[in-house]
Amino acid sequence: MELGGSQLNAIQLAAAVRDRGHEVVVLSEPGELVPLVAEQGLEHVEIPLRRKRPDRRVVSAVSRLVRSRGIDVVHGYEWPPAFEALYGVGIRRTAAPIATVMSMSVVPFFPRSIPLIVGTEQIRQEAVAAGHHRVTLLEPPVDTDGDSPEVSDGGFRARHGLTDAPLVVAVSRLVADLKLPGLLAACDAVAELDDAQLVIVGDGPAREEIAERAEKANARAGRRAVVLTGQLADPRPAYAAADIAVGMGGSALRALSFGKPLVVLGLDGFSELVTRESLPRFLSGGWWGFGGDGVPSLTASLRRLVESPGLRAELGEFGRKLVVDRFSLRRAAELQEQEYEIAARLSGTDLLDVVRSTVGLATYKVRRKLSRLRGRVAVDDANAAATARR
Repeated sequence: MELGGSQLNAIQLAAAVRDRGHEVVVLSEPGELVPLVAEQGLEHVEIPLRRKRPDRRVVSAVSRLVRSRGIDVVHGYEWPPAFEALYGVGIRRTAAPIATVMSMSVVPFFPRSIPLIVGTEQIRQEAVAAGHHRVTLLEPPVDTDGDSPEVSDGGFRARHGLTDAPLVVAVSRLVADLKLPGLLAACDAVAELDDAQLVIVGDGPAREEIAERAEKANARAGRRAVVLTGQLADPRPAYAAADIAVGMGGSALRALSFGKPLVVLGLDGFSELVTRESLPRFLSGGWWGFGGDGVPSLTASLRRLVESPGLRAELGEFGRKLVVDRFSLRRAAELQEQEYEIAARLSGTDLLDVVRSTVGLATYKVRRKLSRLRGRVAVDDANAAATARR
Protein backbone atom coordinates (compact mmCIF):
# COMPACT_ATOMS: atom_id res chain seq x y z
CA MET A 1 0.00 0.00 0.00
CA GLU A 2 2.49 2.56 -1.20
CA LEU A 3 1.59 6.24 -1.48
CA GLY A 4 -0.13 6.68 -4.85
CA GLY A 5 -3.17 8.31 -6.38
CA SER A 6 -5.07 5.10 -7.10
CA GLN A 7 -4.48 3.74 -3.61
CA LEU A 8 -5.48 7.04 -2.00
CA ASN A 9 -8.64 7.17 -4.11
CA ALA A 10 -9.52 3.62 -3.06
CA ILE A 11 -9.25 4.44 0.65
CA GLN A 12 -11.15 7.71 0.39
CA LEU A 13 -13.93 6.11 -1.63
CA ALA A 14 -14.12 3.18 0.79
CA ALA A 15 -14.69 5.61 3.66
CA ALA A 16 -17.19 7.64 1.65
CA VAL A 17 -19.17 4.50 0.74
CA ARG A 18 -19.05 3.39 4.39
CA ASP A 19 -20.50 6.77 5.34
CA ARG A 20 -23.41 6.02 3.03
CA GLY A 21 -24.38 3.11 5.28
CA HIS A 22 -22.35 0.15 4.03
CA GLU A 23 -19.93 -2.15 5.83
CA VAL A 24 -16.49 -1.97 4.20
CA VAL A 25 -13.38 -4.15 4.67
CA VAL A 26 -10.06 -3.12 3.08
CA LEU A 27 -7.57 -5.83 2.04
CA SER A 28 -4.06 -4.64 1.27
CA GLU A 29 -0.39 -5.35 1.77
CA PRO A 30 1.54 -3.33 4.41
CA GLY A 31 2.61 0.16 3.38
CA GLU A 32 2.62 3.89 3.98
CA LEU A 33 -1.12 4.29 3.48
CA VAL A 34 -2.27 1.62 5.95
CA PRO A 35 -2.35 4.15 8.82
CA LEU A 36 -4.75 6.22 6.74
CA VAL A 37 -7.08 3.22 6.54
CA ALA A 38 -7.17 3.16 10.35
CA GLU A 39 -7.59 6.93 10.55
CA GLN A 40 -10.64 6.63 8.32
CA GLY A 41 -12.10 4.06 10.75
CA LEU A 42 -12.02 1.25 8.19
CA GLU A 43 -11.39 -2.41 8.99
CA HIS A 44 -8.12 -3.61 7.48
CA VAL A 45 -7.07 -7.15 6.57
CA GLU A 46 -3.40 -7.52 5.70
CA ILE A 47 -2.27 -9.62 2.75
CA PRO A 48 1.35 -10.62 2.00
CA LEU A 49 3.66 -7.91 0.68
CA ARG A 50 5.64 -10.33 -1.43
CA ARG A 51 3.24 -12.29 -3.59
CA LYS A 52 2.40 -13.24 -7.11
CA ARG A 53 0.04 -11.18 -9.26
CA PRO A 54 -2.60 -12.54 -8.79
CA ASP A 55 -1.89 -14.65 -5.70
CA ARG A 56 -3.61 -17.83 -4.48
CA ARG A 57 -3.33 -16.74 -0.84
CA VAL A 58 -5.23 -13.54 -1.57
CA VAL A 59 -7.87 -15.44 -3.52
CA SER A 60 -8.33 -17.74 -0.51
CA ALA A 61 -8.55 -14.77 1.85
CA VAL A 62 -11.22 -13.16 -0.34
CA SER A 63 -13.15 -16.42 -0.51
CA ARG A 64 -13.05 -16.87 3.28
CA LEU A 65 -14.18 -13.31 3.92
CA VAL A 66 -17.04 -13.58 1.45
CA ARG A 67 -18.31 -16.76 3.12
CA SER A 68 -17.77 -15.74 6.73
CA ARG A 69 -19.00 -12.16 6.48
CA GLY A 70 -21.72 -12.48 3.87
CA ILE A 71 -20.04 -9.92 1.66
CA ASP A 72 -22.05 -8.77 -1.35
CA VAL A 73 -19.44 -7.03 -3.52
CA VAL A 74 -15.67 -7.56 -3.96
CA HIS A 75 -13.97 -4.56 -5.53
CA GLY A 76 -10.50 -4.98 -7.07
CA TYR A 77 -8.38 -1.95 -7.92
CA GLU A 78 -6.25 -2.53 -11.04
CA TRP A 79 -5.96 -5.85 -12.82
CA PRO A 80 -4.28 -8.24 -10.33
CA PRO A 81 -6.84 -7.55 -7.56
CA ALA A 82 -9.58 -7.77 -10.20
CA PHE A 83 -8.51 -11.34 -10.96
CA GLU A 84 -8.31 -12.10 -7.23
CA ALA A 85 -11.86 -10.77 -6.83
CA LEU A 86 -13.07 -12.85 -9.79
CA TYR A 87 -11.44 -16.05 -8.54
CA GLY A 88 -12.33 -15.31 -4.90
CA VAL A 89 -16.08 -15.17 -5.49
CA GLY A 90 -15.87 -18.52 -7.31
CA ILE A 91 -17.87 -20.10 -10.11
CA ARG A 92 -21.03 -19.99 -8.01
CA ARG A 93 -20.50 -16.25 -7.70
CA THR A 94 -21.13 -15.95 -3.97
CA ALA A 95 -20.54 -12.18 -4.28
CA ALA A 96 -20.37 -9.70 -7.14
CA PRO A 97 -16.91 -8.84 -8.49
CA ILE A 98 -16.26 -5.30 -9.76
CA ALA A 99 -13.04 -3.54 -10.76
CA THR A 100 -11.52 -0.09 -11.08
CA VAL A 101 -8.62 0.69 -13.42
CA MET A 102 -7.01 4.10 -13.01
CA SER A 103 -3.94 3.14 -15.01
CA MET A 104 -3.36 4.47 -18.52
CA SER A 105 -4.78 1.32 -20.12
CA VAL A 106 -6.84 -1.80 -19.52
CA VAL A 107 -4.73 -4.90 -20.13
CA PRO A 108 -6.10 -6.99 -23.06
CA PHE A 109 -6.65 -10.10 -20.93
CA PHE A 110 -8.78 -8.25 -18.37
CA PRO A 111 -12.06 -10.14 -17.69
CA ARG A 112 -14.71 -8.51 -19.86
CA SER A 113 -17.67 -9.72 -17.83
CA ILE A 114 -16.63 -7.85 -14.66
CA PRO A 115 -18.27 -4.40 -14.35
CA LEU A 116 -15.41 -1.99 -14.95
CA ILE A 117 -14.79 1.57 -13.71
CA VAL A 118 -12.15 3.66 -15.51
CA GLY A 119 -10.73 7.14 -15.06
CA THR A 120 -10.99 8.77 -18.50
CA GLU A 121 -13.52 8.93 -21.31
CA GLN A 122 -10.86 7.84 -23.78
CA ILE A 123 -10.15 4.64 -21.83
CA ARG A 124 -13.88 4.04 -21.39
CA GLN A 125 -14.41 4.17 -25.15
CA GLU A 126 -11.46 1.85 -25.77
CA ALA A 127 -12.74 -0.65 -23.20
CA VAL A 128 -16.22 -0.66 -24.75
CA ALA A 129 -14.68 -1.20 -28.19
CA ALA A 130 -12.63 -4.11 -26.75
CA GLY A 131 -15.84 -5.87 -25.72
CA HIS A 132 -16.17 -5.13 -22.00
CA HIS A 133 -19.81 -5.60 -21.03
CA ARG A 134 -20.22 -2.65 -18.68
CA VAL A 135 -17.79 0.26 -18.43
CA THR A 136 -18.42 3.34 -16.30
CA LEU A 137 -16.44 6.56 -16.20
CA LEU A 138 -15.51 7.71 -12.70
CA GLU A 139 -12.93 10.46 -12.87
CA PRO A 140 -10.36 10.37 -10.04
CA PRO A 141 -12.17 11.85 -7.04
CA VAL A 142 -10.79 14.49 -4.74
CA ASP A 143 -11.62 15.11 -1.11
CA THR A 144 -12.50 18.73 -1.69
CA ASP A 145 -13.05 19.27 2.05
CA GLY A 146 -9.69 17.84 3.13
CA ASP A 147 -7.78 19.23 0.14
CA SER A 148 -8.83 22.84 0.15
CA PRO A 149 -7.39 26.36 0.24
CA GLU A 150 -8.32 26.44 3.94
CA VAL A 151 -5.62 23.89 4.84
CA SER A 152 -2.60 25.40 6.64
CA ASP A 153 0.88 24.98 5.20
CA GLY A 154 2.12 24.33 8.74
CA GLY A 155 5.31 26.32 8.23
CA PHE A 156 6.32 24.15 5.27
CA ARG A 157 8.81 26.68 3.88
CA ALA A 158 10.61 27.11 7.19
CA ARG A 159 10.80 23.37 7.88
CA HIS A 160 12.50 22.74 4.55
CA GLY A 161 14.69 25.84 4.49
CA LEU A 162 12.94 27.43 1.52
CA THR A 163 13.13 31.08 0.51
CA ASP A 164 10.28 33.52 -0.10
CA ALA A 165 10.61 33.06 -3.86
CA PRO A 166 7.59 31.77 -5.80
CA LEU A 167 7.32 28.09 -4.89
CA VAL A 168 6.68 25.39 -7.50
CA VAL A 169 5.58 22.08 -5.96
CA ALA A 170 5.49 18.56 -7.42
CA VAL A 171 4.04 15.70 -5.31
CA SER A 172 4.75 12.40 -7.03
CA ARG A 173 6.02 8.89 -6.79
CA LEU A 174 9.61 8.96 -8.04
CA VAL A 175 9.37 6.17 -10.61
CA ALA A 176 10.65 5.77 -14.14
CA ASP A 177 7.34 5.03 -15.83
CA LEU A 178 5.44 8.20 -16.73
CA LYS A 179 6.71 10.34 -13.85
CA LEU A 180 10.45 10.68 -14.42
CA PRO A 181 10.64 12.69 -17.69
CA GLY A 182 8.39 15.47 -16.41
CA LEU A 183 10.17 15.73 -13.07
CA LEU A 184 13.58 15.98 -14.74
CA ALA A 185 12.25 18.67 -17.08
CA ALA A 186 10.86 20.56 -14.09
CA CYS A 187 14.33 20.59 -12.48
CA ASP A 188 15.84 22.05 -15.65
CA ALA A 189 13.04 24.56 -16.18
CA VAL A 190 13.18 26.07 -12.68
CA ALA A 191 16.94 26.50 -13.02
CA GLU A 192 16.22 28.76 -16.02
CA LEU A 193 14.09 31.13 -13.92
CA ASP A 194 15.60 34.02 -12.00
CA ASP A 195 13.55 33.67 -8.87
CA ALA A 196 11.65 30.46 -8.14
CA GLN A 197 12.15 27.27 -6.18
CA LEU A 198 10.96 23.77 -7.02
CA VAL A 199 10.12 21.32 -4.24
CA ILE A 200 9.69 17.66 -5.16
CA VAL A 201 7.78 15.66 -2.55
CA GLY A 202 7.90 11.87 -2.78
CA ASP A 203 10.17 8.90 -3.00
CA GLY A 204 10.81 5.88 -5.15
CA PRO A 205 13.33 4.00 -7.29
CA ALA A 206 14.10 7.04 -9.46
CA ARG A 207 15.05 9.27 -6.54
CA GLU A 208 18.79 9.04 -7.16
CA GLU A 209 18.45 10.08 -10.80
CA ILE A 210 16.22 13.01 -9.88
CA ALA A 211 18.57 14.06 -7.08
CA GLU A 212 21.48 14.12 -9.53
CA ARG A 213 19.49 16.28 -11.95
CA ALA A 214 18.49 18.59 -9.08
CA GLU A 215 22.12 18.99 -8.04
CA LYS A 216 23.10 19.94 -11.59
CA ALA A 217 20.20 22.39 -11.81
CA ASN A 218 21.26 24.02 -8.55
CA ALA A 219 24.86 24.33 -9.76
CA ARG A 220 23.73 25.88 -13.05
CA ALA A 221 21.39 28.33 -11.29
CA GLY A 222 23.93 29.20 -8.60
CA ARG A 223 21.28 28.81 -5.92
CA ARG A 224 19.12 26.17 -4.21
CA ALA A 225 16.61 26.06 -7.04
CA VAL A 226 15.45 22.45 -6.53
CA VAL A 227 14.79 20.77 -3.17
CA LEU A 228 13.78 17.14 -2.56
CA THR A 229 11.93 16.51 0.70
CA GLY A 230 11.48 12.76 0.42
CA GLN A 231 8.21 11.05 1.24
CA LEU A 232 5.73 12.92 3.44
CA ALA A 233 2.96 10.98 5.16
CA ASP A 234 0.74 13.99 4.69
CA PRO A 235 1.72 16.09 1.65
CA ARG A 236 -1.09 18.60 2.12
CA PRO A 237 1.17 21.28 3.65
CA ALA A 238 3.27 21.11 0.47
CA TYR A 239 0.23 21.71 -1.72
CA ALA A 240 -0.91 24.48 0.65
CA ALA A 241 2.48 26.23 0.50
CA ALA A 242 2.71 26.11 -3.30
CA ASP A 243 2.34 29.14 -5.52
CA ILE A 244 2.35 26.89 -8.59
CA ALA A 245 1.91 23.12 -8.97
CA VAL A 246 3.31 20.75 -11.60
CA GLY A 247 2.26 17.14 -11.96
CA MET A 248 -0.09 14.62 -13.46
CA GLY A 249 -3.00 12.33 -12.55
CA GLY A 250 -4.48 12.42 -9.10
CA SER A 251 -1.77 14.74 -7.79
CA ALA A 252 -2.70 17.28 -10.44
CA LEU A 253 -6.33 17.21 -9.34
CA ARG A 254 -5.37 17.58 -5.68
CA ALA A 255 -3.33 20.66 -6.57
CA LEU A 256 -6.35 22.16 -8.33
CA SER A 257 -8.46 21.41 -5.26
CA PHE A 258 -6.03 23.50 -3.21
CA GLY A 259 -6.68 26.36 -5.63
CA LYS A 260 -3.22 26.26 -7.23
CA PRO A 261 -2.46 27.07 -10.87
CA LEU A 262 -1.27 23.88 -12.52
CA VAL A 263 1.09 22.85 -15.30
CA VAL A 264 0.36 19.25 -16.32
CA LEU A 265 3.41 17.13 -17.14
CA GLY A 266 3.71 14.08 -19.38
CA LEU A 267 5.93 12.17 -21.79
CA ASP A 268 8.07 13.10 -24.76
CA GLY A 269 8.42 16.72 -23.70
CA PHE A 270 4.78 17.35 -22.85
CA SER A 271 3.68 20.13 -20.52
CA GLU A 272 0.64 22.38 -20.62
CA LEU A 273 -0.84 25.03 -18.38
CA VAL A 274 -4.41 24.28 -17.32
CA THR A 275 -6.70 27.01 -18.63
CA ARG A 276 -10.25 27.15 -19.94
CA GLU A 277 -8.84 26.59 -23.42
CA SER A 278 -6.66 23.56 -22.58
CA LEU A 279 -9.16 21.92 -20.21
CA PRO A 280 -11.08 19.81 -22.79
CA ARG A 281 -8.04 17.70 -23.64
CA PHE A 282 -7.55 16.75 -19.98
CA LEU A 283 -11.23 15.96 -19.44
CA SER A 284 -11.13 13.59 -22.40
CA GLY A 285 -7.70 11.99 -22.19
CA GLY A 286 -6.81 12.32 -18.52
CA TRP A 287 -4.42 14.55 -16.59
CA TRP A 288 -1.27 13.91 -18.55
CA GLY A 289 -0.12 14.08 -22.18
CA PHE A 290 2.70 13.37 -24.56
CA GLY A 291 4.57 15.27 -27.23
CA GLY A 292 6.14 18.72 -26.97
CA ASP A 293 9.41 20.60 -26.92
CA GLY A 294 10.21 19.81 -23.31
CA VAL A 295 12.04 22.30 -21.12
CA PRO A 296 11.44 25.45 -23.25
CA SER A 297 7.63 25.15 -23.07
CA LEU A 298 7.65 24.23 -19.41
CA THR A 299 9.96 27.14 -18.63
CA ALA A 300 7.70 29.53 -20.53
CA SER A 301 4.59 28.35 -18.65
CA LEU A 302 6.30 28.63 -15.27
CA ARG A 303 7.77 32.06 -16.08
CA ARG A 304 4.33 33.30 -17.11
CA LEU A 305 2.93 32.23 -13.74
CA VAL A 306 5.89 33.40 -11.67
CA GLU A 307 5.68 36.88 -13.18
CA SER A 308 1.91 37.26 -12.77
CA PRO A 309 0.33 36.86 -9.31
CA GLY A 310 -2.95 37.91 -10.89
CA LEU A 311 -2.88 35.02 -13.37
CA ARG A 312 -2.00 32.60 -10.57
CA ALA A 313 -5.01 33.75 -8.57
CA GLU A 314 -7.33 33.59 -11.60
CA LEU A 315 -6.29 30.07 -12.61
CA GLY A 316 -6.26 28.88 -9.01
CA GLU A 317 -9.87 29.97 -8.56
CA PHE A 318 -10.82 28.37 -11.89
CA GLY A 319 -9.22 25.05 -10.92
CA ARG A 320 -10.81 24.94 -7.48
CA LYS A 321 -14.29 25.51 -8.93
CA LEU A 322 -13.69 22.82 -11.54
CA VAL A 323 -12.75 20.20 -8.96
CA VAL A 324 -15.59 21.05 -6.59
CA ASP A 325 -18.15 20.91 -9.40
CA ARG A 326 -16.89 17.79 -11.18
CA PHE A 327 -14.45 15.70 -9.11
CA SER A 328 -15.81 15.78 -5.56
CA LEU A 329 -15.54 12.65 -3.44
CA ARG A 330 -19.22 12.86 -2.52
CA ARG A 331 -20.31 12.67 -6.17
CA ALA A 332 -17.89 9.79 -6.84
CA ALA A 333 -19.18 7.81 -3.84
CA GLU A 334 -22.76 8.11 -5.10
CA LEU A 335 -21.72 6.82 -8.52
CA GLN A 336 -19.70 3.96 -7.04
CA GLU A 337 -22.62 2.92 -4.85
CA GLN A 338 -24.83 2.77 -7.94
CA GLU A 339 -22.31 0.51 -9.67
CA TYR A 340 -22.21 -1.79 -6.63
CA GLU A 341 -26.01 -2.11 -6.74
CA ILE A 342 -25.95 -2.90 -10.46
CA ALA A 343 -23.12 -5.44 -10.04
CA ALA A 344 -25.00 -7.16 -7.20
CA ARG A 345 -28.05 -7.60 -9.46
CA LEU A 346 -26.04 -9.38 -12.15
CA SER A 347 -26.25 -13.15 -11.91
CA GLY A 348 -24.06 -16.06 -12.96
CA THR A 349 -20.46 -16.33 -14.05
CA ASP A 350 -19.41 -16.04 -17.68
CA LEU A 351 -17.25 -19.17 -17.71
CA LEU A 352 -16.08 -18.58 -21.27
CA ASP A 353 -14.82 -15.13 -20.28
CA VAL A 354 -13.08 -16.55 -17.20
CA VAL A 355 -11.31 -19.15 -19.37
CA ARG A 356 -10.35 -16.56 -22.00
CA SER A 357 -8.95 -14.19 -19.40
CA THR A 358 -7.08 -16.94 -17.57
CA VAL A 359 -5.44 -18.11 -20.79
CA GLY A 360 -4.56 -14.50 -21.62
CA LEU A 361 -3.07 -14.01 -18.15
CA ALA A 362 -0.96 -17.15 -18.48
CA THR A 363 0.30 -16.02 -21.90
CA TYR A 364 1.14 -12.59 -20.49
CA LYS A 365 3.08 -14.19 -17.62
CA VAL A 366 5.17 -16.27 -20.03
CA ARG A 367 5.91 -13.27 -22.26
CA ARG A 368 6.82 -11.12 -19.27
CA LYS A 369 9.19 -13.78 -17.97
CA LEU A 370 10.87 -13.98 -21.36
CA SER A 371 11.11 -10.18 -21.53
CA ARG A 372 12.65 -10.08 -18.07
CA LEU A 373 15.25 -12.61 -19.12
CA ARG A 374 16.07 -10.31 -22.05
CA GLY A 375 16.19 -7.27 -19.74
CA ARG A 376 13.26 -5.50 -21.44
CA VAL A 377 10.39 -5.83 -18.98
CA ALA A 378 8.43 -2.68 -18.05
CA VAL A 379 8.08 -1.73 -14.39
CA ASP A 380 4.34 -1.12 -14.54
CA ASP A 381 2.70 -2.96 -17.43
CA ALA A 382 -0.54 -0.93 -17.60
CA ASN A 383 1.27 2.38 -17.09
CA ALA A 384 4.34 1.72 -19.19
CA ALA A 385 5.32 4.56 -21.47
CA ALA A 386 4.82 2.50 -24.61
CA THR A 387 1.32 1.55 -23.49
CA ALA A 388 0.44 5.10 -22.61
CA ARG A 389 1.49 6.40 -26.04
CA ARG A 390 -0.61 3.86 -27.96
